[in-house]
Amino acid sequence: MTKSRELIIAPKVSRAQLAKFLSEIEREGIKIVNVDPSYIKGLKTKLVTIYASQNADYVISEKITRIKGRKVGMKFKVLSNEDIENILQISKEGLDFVVVEVKDWKIIPLENIIAKLHKAHTKIFAIANSPEEVRKMFSILEIGVDGVIFATSSLSEVREALVYLGTRSFELKPAKILEIKEVGNGERVCVDTASMLGRGEGMLIGSRSNFLFLVHNESVGSSFTSPRPFRVNAGAVHCYALSPDGTTKYLSELETGSEVLVTDSHGRARRATVGRSKIESRPMLMIKAQIGNEVGGIIAQNAETIRFVRPNGHLVSVTHVKKGDTVLAYAKPATGRHFGMEVDDEYIVEK
Repeated sequence: MTKSRELIIAPKVSRAQLAKFLSEIEREGIKIVNVDPSYIKGLKTKLVTIYASQNADYVISEKITRIKGRKVGMKFKVLSNEDIENILQISKEGLDFVVVEVKDWKIIPLENIIAKLHKAHTKIFAIANSPEEVRKMFSILEIGVDGVIFATSSLSEVREALVYLGTRSFELKPAKILEIKEVGNGERVCVDTASMLGRGEGMLIGSRSNFLFLVHNESVGSSFTSPRPFRVNAGAVHCYALSPDGTTKYLSELETGSEVLVTDSHGRARRATVGRSKIESRPMLMIKAQIGNEVGGIIAQNAETIRFVRPNGHLVSVTHVKKGDTVLAYAKPATGRHFGMEVDDEYIVEK
């Protein structure tokens, strides 16, 4: 059975910035932080602490000990096989967890540690210093890693790392179709990913960064077309697509090696790598919809193979959707964007 895994954040911010940063990462779903518990005393938070303090929930100790009501572990630097054997022997004496730090060699030592400890009750936490390292560790340690301690000061890096963990999600809501209009030819972008996409999965796409439609992949074939479950015929070149770090990119910017978010009909997101991006001139449709007070639109190719997802999970082609229908979309209050990054206090109007 696969163990549950945690992304543990080690904040690289000043004491003055800590309260705001902790509040932000808690909203993103972070549950454990690598920080002195005295720093968060008095804050309204449910965050669990891991630190070299007997007041922490997870106490990093220099020796095996017992502390009532606390989990106790030790930190190890791994430079050789002897270090791995040392971790195994000490863990057998009753450690609740180990924190493992590896240097140049990362994959093989960690795999060896997992192989030796995966049947034990000792949790294994590894240390990462970038979203790329987080991805690497979560991809090679699926057998038994319990968490990665990630040192960062960036909320966007936290979001990116959560996508690699597979825990980031978006609240998709029914969007009521207001208008459908043929707008002549334009350049549309087919995004071919290096992943197989399942039914219900697609990309969040829109003409406004705060209003994105769930555009389904082409895993559904017909008597005239073959299934292409790696492809999303996403929309016109100007449309926004979300990246794993929370920034947006224009569809025209996507190319081999770019990373995009793939989202299912329940709002669960995962990262995917772009294998190829195809820009071609095609007849286009403009579709507008509304969620609450937010109105957004998308320009997509006028073809039966481009589909939205209805709230009940059924698919509907853009050529068959009607005014008054509802489809799944993601909307939030508008913020400014600077090169794809959100600017919270900037005034902006997009139409």
